[in-house]
Amino acid sequence: KNICRNLKALGALSTVMDATESGQATARSLAPNAQITDNFDDLLRNDQIQGVALATPAETHAELAIQAMQAGKDVFVEKPMALILEDAEKMKKVAEGTDRILMVGHLLEYHPAVIKLREMIASGQLGKINYIYSNRLNFGKVRTEENALWSFAPHDVAVIVRLMGHEPVEVSACGGSYLTNGIADTTLSNLSFENESRAHIFVSWLHPFKEQRLVVVGDKKMAIFNDVAPFGEKIQLYPQNVEFDGPIPILKKDDAEFVEHANTEPLREECKHFLDCIQSRKQPLTNAQTGIDVLKVLHACQQSIEQNGVPVSL
Repeated sequence: KNICRNLKALGALSTVMDATESGQATARSLAPNAQITDNFDDLLRNDQIQGVALATPAETHAELAIQAMQAGKDVFVEKPMALILEDAEKMKKVAEGTDRILMVGHLLEYHPAVIKLREMIASGQLGKINYIYSNRLNFGKVRTEENALWSFAPHDVAVIVRLMGHEPVEVSACGGSYLTNGIADTTLSNLSFENESRAHIFVSWLHPFKEQRLVVVGDKKMAIFNDVAPFGEKIQLYPQNVEFDGPIPILKKDDAEFVEHANTEPLREECKHFLDCIQSRKQPLTNAQTGIDVLKVLHACQQSIEQNGVPVSL
């Protein structure tokens, strides 16, 4: 419904397809001038529709995206782009073969605070990135088909890989299933990078309070992105580091400061980017290869969880 709302606001919404009566009712209330259908083929046959945004169960992404691209439509698909790596690679191949845009909905990459963090890192303000950690925690929404890793961590994997500038070379992960047998309610994933940088991602829907925090530790300065903080307080910069007096580490501390950034809705920016790519034919920031890179990390983490934390090389 949020994609529907934003595409309508951007003047780009033609049709909403939903298989349920309740979904169709929601669509009518949000976009009374849009066509409403319960048949995906109606979208594919409509030559006036240039792009399709898929917000469907993850197991349907590959099939629906491929159908849409083969029908000549550009595609925006929510994360994860697929559940099986081979499906994601096939989606990329079809996109290339049909000359279609295939964009993956890694929403956090369009968050103005994350964009600001990227700028700070690129400018060298933080120095060499030693460590990144991310906590995405809440009490609910509990899933019974996909675990917390697949539900929550794609956001953080995408952002960490982008901030680091390359994929990890090895991962390890562990998880605990407390509500549904075999479905991890909480997972902790460790990522190792070739330049000795590291990261970890802690996700859980069985946590007493909501926390969405990303911490970037550079050798010059450190930064925190707190997504639940009010606007104006989402990024804190800590101008502190460690220097050495011979073998003795000296902590250089200073007061934190808030960092200004744009105040835009990430999903609005993401939808605008998709529309821009349809017109310009440029590859999206979060393109098919980006989606595949994230899937590789998720699959490796899942493999490690199933092997009780054994490290998995990428």
